Amino acid sequence: MKAQDEAACEVRPAVVDEATCEWEGWADPARGGVRWRTLFSAGRTPSQALTCGVAEVTTRGPGDSFSTHRHAQAEVYYILSGEGVVTVDGADYPVRAGSAVFIPGDVEHGSWSTGEAPLVLFYVFAVDAFEEVVYIFPSS
Repeated sequence: MKAQDEAACEVRPAVVDEATCEWEGWADPARGGVRWRTLFSAGRTPSQALTCGVAEVTTRGPGDSFSTHRHAQAEVYYILSGEGVVTVDGADYPVRAGSAVFIPGDVEHGSWSTGEAPLVLFYVFAVDAFEEVVYIFPSS
């Protein structure tokens, strides 16, 4: 490995401004209406072991919720703003700013806003990089 490549892979403290992170997302009937900014993820930042970011989920409607899905990794949501519902393993949980949700790995879950504003949440996975999370939607 070249010295430059080694430096790029070096894990070190980092500070990220959310506004400098690119929006990514989906807006289709199978996946729903959600967009996110990944804050820490190996390959994007000098980090490891955790991947996290901020997501916005729009109001419920065709293509507007974050459709139910699953992935191997457990996940945590911390609601930053808005009000909504998070469905985990078939049960609906009302959430609002200040709510925290633990979602076990391989459990179907989804979310939507119940207010006028999007449901904004901070998400965390215990993986090095966001690309390690494989989303599986029932309709795919």
